[in-house]
Amino acid sequence: MANFKIHLLVVGILFFFTTASFSQATNYQLDSLDAYFQKALNQWQVPGMSIAIVKDGKVLLSKGYGLRNIEKKDLVDSKTIFPIASNTKAFTATAIAMLVDEGKLNWNTKVKDILPYFTLYDEFVTEHFTVIDLLSHRSGLATFSGDLLWYGTDYSRETVISKLPMLKPQSEYRTTFGYSNIMYIAAGEIIEAVAGISYEDFLRTRILQPLGMNNTYCSLTEIEKLDNVCTPHNKVNDRVFPIQLSNWDNIGGAGILNSNVDDLSSWLLFQLNNGKIGDNSLVSKQQLNKMRTPYVSFEMSDRARQIWPSIHFKAYGLGWSLNDYHGNLVVSHSGGYDGVITYTCFAPDQNFGFVILTNSNSSLYNALSYKILDSFLSNDTTDWSSFFVPYQRKGDQRETIIADTETANKPSLELKEYAGLYQSELYGNALITVKGKKMTVQLLHTAMWEGNVEMFDKDTFLIEFKKVPSLPQGFIYFTLKGDKVEQFIIDVPNPDFDFTEFTFKRMDWVKLPEEK
Repeated sequence: MANFKIHLLVVGILFFFTTASFSQATNYQLDSLDAYFQKALNQWQVPGMSIAIVKDGKVLLSKGYGLRNIEKKDLVDSKTIFPIASNTKAFTATAIAMLVDEGKLNWNTKVKDILPYFTLYDEFVTEHFTVIDLLSHRSGLATFSGDLLWYGTDYSRETVISKLPMLKPQSEYRTTFGYSNIMYIAAGEIIEAVAGISYEDFLRTRILQPLGMNNTYCSLTEIEKLDNVCTPHNKVNDRVFPIQLSNWDNIGGAGILNSNVDDLSSWLLFQLNNGKIGDNSLVSKQQLNKMRTPYVSFEMSDRARQIWPSIHFKAYGLGWSLNDYHGNLVVSHSGGYDGVITYTCFAPDQNFGFVILTNSNSSLYNALSYKILDSFLSNDTTDWSSFFVPYQRKGDQRETIIADTETANKPSLELKEYAGLYQSELYGNALITVKGKKMTVQLLHTAMWEGNVEMFDKDTFLIEFKKVPSLPQGFIYFTLKGDKVEQFIIDVPNPDFDFTEFTFKRMDWVKLPEEK
């Protein structure tokens, strides 16, 4: 009995010192990370951000850094609201999982059985397309295909979905990854059709309110009058400047949410607790495991393997990206909004996660995410901020294209002959106006797509969308038939939007009043 008491005493002492050491290590980690975050913010010239870290059911850090608005000098804190864009996708997939738990649909339910207007480029694909196909980005469409149909347009969600059959595939159905926001818009509409309430109301009543996420909003109009909201910023060359928030309400299940790190800490704790709030389960562990199962895998390049030797696979599940890192499963998703980049990440086996919200179009989150993961999952001390920042600076550089007036060919026709109303079967109408030597193009369903057009060489013109300064200059190519303009295509090089999906054909029967 005495030996047993001594054994318990030793165990207790060891437990005390182990716990104390862990606590001290955690505090040291947080102090070190806190300093690192502030340094990186300055290094990357990002105006502001907020970060939360959770571990073992507790919030270890929830803090703001820098400025909400670089001109007004308002400070970011843990309650500052950011558009979280595609981080919404995990909420949408979780909402679907809840309906699966209730038996109201299953993962292999055919989309057309719920949304009769859902059709794709091929009858076979349409007939066999399932909920899992929607959520895993394996439709065969190219990444971001059709995004200009919803981005800033006046189109309803149903109208955007109804245009899907006009989008051309880039690969065979279910063979490759093609990130599709429109598929998640459709997923949101499925929730509405099955639940009998709006997508937004489902999120509020079934997820946000039970989690106490009372400062998470389902519409830009809900945050317009709030004070503590971040201002998006763009960085071009060495200039950082604020831009306006864009209304994305028609994106629905693909990216509608606006939140802060305090609320998103609750979301992370809920995920790490296998869908429970205390003892109350909102969604089963079985369905969460389904969401964290790879459905489409990505090839790891030799360069990626060299930089991250502990990563052996990357894949996409249902609303989550998946990979291993230092021997642990890592579940994550990013969100890209013009002037705001956000990231949610957790390692379920370590009961640990974090969220990063930044108000700039930079990849700072990427550097910070690896730093946080290294701090909690390994002894790696790589300075990821210093490693990545040169790539960001290179990406920030923008060359101005100027026509060579001495060697350029004049347009085939007088400028006024290019003016008129044009129509894309996929998008809708566009208007080209000419006033003197000034030409403009306006995509009529999207106020922000008003482009200034300048002569470049013959029937190729320069175009710049001043209302979207994150985009570089591009070109507008006119095709003539005889002595008349037949059509035009816009091409603006960027990783997010494919303007070339739209071919605008002239509507000859429409006569516009001549501009003076």
